[in-house]
Amino acid sequence: QVQLVESGGALAKPGESLRLSCAPSGNMFSLHAIGWYRQVPGEQRELVARITGSGTTTYKASVKGRFAITRDNTDNTVYLQLNNLKPEEATVYYCNTDLRAERNLWGQGTKDTVSS
Repeated sequence: QVQLVESGGALAKPGESLRLSCAPSGNMFSLHAIGWYRQVPGEQRELVARITGSGTTTYKASVKGRFAITRDNTDNTVYLQLNNLKPEEATVYYCNTDLRAERNLWGQGTKDTVSS
């Protein structure tokens, strides 16, 4: 069973960039589609970007062109590059497989702070 650990959250100013990393602790990572999600307090968790095992990507409309999800199956890591950050995007970001998300199984996430 794949479990995932997020990292890379930090303090950034509006317009700056961050890169988040998602590393698994299980087998068969390269076969799984991985999504990056975020949850603002008081709101539902939302899917921001997703990448399949073969590299097909999809994005939430509001981040398209600014965020980029990539994966390196040789070091078993999925990345989310966040460019031109907005203050309202300061929140906790999570990565997950589709199955774990459906089962509401989540890790600790990694927190971005966007402040001038």
